Amino acid sequence: MTKILVVDDEKKIVDIVTAYLIAQKFEVEVAYSGTEALTKFYKWQPNLVVLDLMLPDLDGNEVTRRIRQDSKTPIIMLTAKSSDESIVNGLQSGADDYVVKPFSPRVVVERIKTVLRRVTEEQAEKVLSFNNGQLKIKLESQQVFVHDMEIALTHTEYDILATMANYYRQIFTREQLIDITRGIDYDGLDRIIDSHIKNLRRKIESDNTKPVYIITVYGRGYRFGGSKDE
Repeated sequence: MTKILVVDDEKKIVDIVTAYLIAQKFEVEVAYSGTEALTKFYKWQPNLVVLDLMLPDLDGNEVTRRIRQDSKTPIIMLTAKSSDESIVNGLQSGADDYVVKPFSPRVVVERIKTVLRRVTEEQAEKVLSFNNGQLKIKLESQQVFVHDMEIALTHTEYDILATMANYYRQIFTREQLIDITRGIDYDGLDRIIDSHIKNLRRKIESDNTKPVYIITVYGRGYRFGGSKDE
C-alpha cells in the first residue's frame, strides 16, 4: 500500500486530507510540526509527503531541504501564500508540486496521484535529471521538462541538449555539434549552431542572458552547465 505522510499544524486540515486519502486506499501517517515530520519521515519512509509551508518550528522549506539531503521522495507543498516568490522558494527548496490554501481535498488527492504516476514513469524510463529536478530529459520518449512542464523542442534542439547533457563535462565545438545533429560535417555553416543554441536557451533557461544549462566557452564552443542529480 502506498504510504503518505501528511504534515500540517491545523488538525482540521490533517483530518480532512487523511479521510480522503484513506478512502482512496492510501496508508496515512500524520505530523503537526516540522520536527515531528522529519522524525516520522525517517522512521516510516513514506512514498510521498504532503507538507504545509507554515509550521510552528521548522518551516516547510527547511523540512524539504533536510529531506532532499538524502532522499528523492516526492513532496507536495501546502501554502497559504499564493505569491510567485513563495511558490518559487518552495520549488527551489526541492518540492515537486504545490497547492494553495484554501483547497479542495479532492484536488490534493489528484495532485498526489499525478506526482506518484510521474515518479513511476521516471523509474521505468531512463531520465536525466539536473538541478534538483528542475530540468529532466526522458531519453526514450525524447521529452524535455523544465519545472515539470513539457517543453516543445525541434529534433535538432533535442539532439543538441541530449548529447551535451549525456556528456556534461565535455566542451563541444560547433563542428562537433553539427556532426552530431546532422550526421555529416557542413563546412562553413557552423554558425547555424549558434541559432539553435539561442532558441534552446530561450526555451529552457529562466534567463537566457544568464544561462545555467547551455554555457558558452569562448573561443572553443559550448558545454552543459547543469548539476546532475544522483
